[in-house]
Amino acid sequence: MNSIIIQDYDPRWPQLFETLRSRIECVIQEMASAIEHVGSTAVPGLAAKPIIDMDVVLISATDLPVAIAKLGSVGYEHRGDLGVAGREAFRSPTNDLRHHLYVCPSSSPEYRRHISFRDYLRTHPTDANNYARLKRELVRKFGDDREAYTKAKSMFVAEILRRVDKTPTNTERDH
Repeated sequence: MNSIIIQDYDPRWPQLFETLRSRIECVIQEMASAIEHVGSTAVPGLAAKPIIDMDVVLISATDLPVAIAKLGSVGYEHRGDLGVAGREAFRSPTNDLRHHLYVCPSSSPEYRRHISFRDYLRTHPTDANNYARLKRELVRKFGDDREAYTKAKSMFVAEILRRVDKTPTNTERDH
């Protein structure tokens, strides 16, 4: 099993994303409304696993079979939703830059979650630093156990998403 590696922010990550985005856009541009850099590598200054996470947002969910075929033609292996509804995962081509590719409709709750979490951390550096500290602590604790590592991070992620979902209207009602 591979060890989980968390490294300091690498300023090359946005450039790596752009390289990948350009390649993918050439293949499915007519079906995609956006190709977003998500995950920790999309947050400037945040320590992360050195793997670029990308969400391809389909204009129409009915385009999924064509997107699967087109991505397959350039070496992406469709892996299904991997237990996360509204998000289709793809294994990247062999010997490519390390990245995770997900395809989802714009209505996907998982896509909205990715964007909300990324945008929150981009604008809340204290929470981003706390997240980095937590990830490093969990790597020391769980080493090679990716499932335990991911599960242990989930409480932090859920708390951030609860903060994002709070609106002034809801807060006013609580007082």
